[in-house]
Amino acid sequence: MIVEGKIFVGKSSKPEYLDLRLANRHGLITGATGTGKTVTLQVLAEGFSAAGVPVFAADIKGDLSGIAAVGEPKDFLLKRAHEIGLEPYENRAFPSIFWDVFGEQGHPIRATVTEMGPLLLSRLLELNEVQEGVLNIAFRIASDEKMPLVDIDDLRALLNDIASRGKEISTKYGNIATTSVGAIQRRLLVLEEQGATHFFGEPALDINDFLRIAPDGRGVINVLAADKLMEAPRVYATFLLWLLTKLWQTLPEVGDLPKPKLVFFFDEAHLLFDDAPKPLMDRVEQIARLVRSKGVGVYFITQNPADVPRTVASQLNNRIQHRLNAFTPQDQAGIDAAAKTFRQNPQLNTEKVIKELKVGEALVSLLENKGEPSIVQRTLIRPPEGRIGPVSQEERRGVIEYSPYYGKYEERLDRESAKEILAQRANAAAKEAEASGGVGDWLGGVLGGGRNPATGRRQQGMGEMVGKELQRSISRTVATTIKNIIIKSITGGRK
Repeated sequence: MIVEGKIFVGKSSKPEYLDLRLANRHGLITGATGTGKTVTLQVLAEGFSAAGVPVFAADIKGDLSGIAAVGEPKDFLLKRAHEIGLEPYENRAFPSIFWDVFGEQGHPIRATVTEMGPLLLSRLLELNEVQEGVLNIAFRIASDEKMPLVDIDDLRALLNDIASRGKEISTKYGNIATTSVGAIQRRLLVLEEQGATHFFGEPALDINDFLRIAPDGRGVINVLAADKLMEAPRVYATFLLWLLTKLWQTLPEVGDLPKPKLVFFFDEAHLLFDDAPKPLMDRVEQIARLVRSKGVGVYFITQNPADVPRTVASQLNNRIQHRLNAFTPQDQAGIDAAAKTFRQNPQLNTEKVIKELKVGEALVSLLENKGEPSIVQRTLIRPPEGRIGPVSQEERRGVIEYSPYYGKYEERLDRESAKEILAQRANAAAKEAEASGGVGDWLGGVLGGGRNPATGRRQQGMGEMVGKELQRSISRTVATTIKNIIIKSITGGRK
């Protein structure tokens, strides 16, 4: 069943293959809970790895971690292998690297606040339009004043600074509403409660570390431990979108290749689209359209095809549909819509079959020849070679410590960034005030001007204000006297 340049997915009336030339045209794996989506994901990941293509996949329940261990030749797997003619069927482990935003079940993944950018961060914080505008101003000021935003503390310090400088910077950047700053600060507290402090920081992820090829020529499978991350669904979705954005921005244009440079599996994809504002949807659509030219294939996994917006779904050309249940009229409408997305098979009642598929069965339509979708077929999915189910904690620890990246990301770095720069400015202003006389300088600031110790900017003192008012009063008196003399000289003293 091994064919050069193709991945054996399963067997219908004929073997079903995913053509590696067309694998970066993206894909969609759907089906109700418990119908075999995770095993199908594992089969595809193993196929890509065996073909020398690196993979990134989110592991929602922990089951996908078994791909790093040798599978067990269980009876139902051997039976399926025999049914589809997969002989010899061998079990083996695949080269894997475990990652975890929290650094507990894999190497930590971090990004700086600057890398995340205001658009994705606004999505993460659930900001309204006005608050998003303030956040954009903060990022622009950080860029103009050369202040790196590494972690949440940097962003919080910058927001406090621009709130105190609101009038000063409004003419250049726009109004800074203190209420909006306060709202953003409260959102940051919520984000910290969800564990975002683990994600923001350095060393930041080098996206090229996902493109590793093992010494035996197989692509490394990067498995993200996402079970804890799923407790904050918006953080999970935004994090994976950030990864896609980083791939799109970092990798060079390569056009069509014999096989992808990387394949990205996005499980529980509906979380990305739930309540997403239009700018974010535009970003998702843009990335899905353009990342293909970077040699990256994206495969969304979700329960129902309707979870994916039409503008994105139209770009998902390789499709595997597991069973859908019809408990309500809305469910039936969803099944009818799903059936119509396939290239129809005259020998198959697609709407009926979708509800009858057994676990490990799927309707499959993959791109072939010059890029046209194949006729949909009822297919038995091949058994995976790695373990079905999670690895033990001891096995996971062994994979982590054996990883070529062990030690690269484990220790958090703390370099000078916005928080430290702003603190240095305040300290320098305070020292300048102290050096010029301490209490005397304070008194001078009150009576005759000086500099604000916190910001270092000049401020008008009480004496200076009184002097200016006295000067204006004298000017008005002199002007009045001159006017009276002129009038008297003209009129000769007459009224």
